[in-house]
Amino acid sequence: MIDFLGPNAPTLPTHWHSGHPSPKHDPAPEIQIHHATPHTVLLRQNKSVHFEAPFLFLLFGNERALLLDTGASPDPAHFPLRETVDRLIEEWLAHNPRTGDKAYELLVTHTHGHGDHIAADGQFADRPDTTVVPPGLDDVVAHFGFEDWPHKPVELDLGGRVLDLIPGPGHHPAAVVFYDRHTATLLTGDSLYPGRLYVDDAAAYAETADRLIDFCATRPVTHVLGCHIEMTTTPDEDYPRGTTYQPDEPPLQLTAAHLHTLRRALAETDGRPGSHPYGDFILVHRG
Repeated sequence: MIDFLGPNAPTLPTHWHSGHPSPKHDPAPEIQIHHATPHTVLLRQNKSVHFEAPFLFLLFGNERALLLDTGASPDPAHFPLRETVDRLIEEWLAHNPRTGDKAYELLVTHTHGHGDHIAADGQFADRPDTTVVPPGLDDVVAHFGFEDWPHKPVELDLGGRVLDLIPGPGHHPAAVVFYDRHTATLLTGDSLYPGRLYVDDAAAYAETADRLIDFCATRPVTHVLGCHIEMTTTPDEDYPRGTTYQPDEPPLQLTAAHLHTLRRALAETDGRPGSHPYGDFILVHRG
């Protein structure tokens, strides 16, 4: 049995593969793989496959693994997510052999239900010992046992590795933020990342920012990890939507201090529709 006491700070690259000037001729694989700890894998879909280039997270516990999000492309011929995850699980189990006859399970769930985070769910539909949580609010609340959505977090135990699931509506009604106690990372989905942030419900989004600030005030946070990079390394300059090559993008990781930056930016926009540059972020309200 692995002891998942933490925090065990993950190691993260300063630069990810960010596409190719000619997507057709990109020599890089469809999925970039980075082992942040021996039990934590970050995956990034190649921008040459889909411009959204979302990040996915594979976390291993003693009893099951968690795949957080399934990317922007359904076709395994172009985006072999299940094949990649199966290989990573097989490699992990080879280094961490289990006893007994109980199968090692896989839980597939999402930071939220937009298409670029759920597209490859179907690749796991017939996978043995696998649960795919539908991305709708009722399904998310029921599966994880949220009793006071969106006010009260719940715990998810992967077998000695415990995560806190914090309701995070505002960008999407069923958005959830995941805090991994083992690595002390806050996985914020599309609620916070280095780029253009889209707000569907300004009031709910502000409450989510407050909820996350309060949560992190009493816990260590090594990194805040969203699901996209859309900024350039020049402050206030983001890449246009649809960009497939981002040679000057910053690292993915933010800090808990950026939650306060986000909250101040929300206060300045005051819920008004439109684009509002603030520091490392551009906030857009879709009314």
